Amino acid sequence: QVQLVESGGGLVQAGGSLRLSCKAPRNIFSVFSASDMAWYRQPPGKERELVASITSDQTTTYSNSVKGRFTISRDNSRKMAYLQMNSLKPEDTAVYYCHQDRRNAGAFWGQGTQVTVSS
Repeated sequence: QVQLVESGGGLVQAGGSLRLSCKAPRNIFSVFSASDMAWYRQPPGKERELVASITSDQTTTYSNSVKGRFTISRDNSRKMAYLQMNSLKPEDTAVYYCHQDRRNAGAFWGQGTQVTVSS
């Protein structure tokens, strides 16, 4: 059963922007609002890495490579998480994955969405 669904990936030129969305259709409001959400990415031939995270109390963290360019947010009423990506660079090219940590109720991954930044 699919727990997380990502969308918003695509092909963009360097310097452009994309907004990724992650929906948790099977969550009830209390489960989603209590969970921590994050975005990871896996560049071609490399390991998956953490890009940004947002806790249930809206505390955010970013990797140094995206700090100042990417913004993570969430809308608990819609059971959605977002990643706004600005000033994109070719090295941002990767498959981006949404991750949900429900604390004691397990962790889940989305299926991934491809982001390709051309130079």
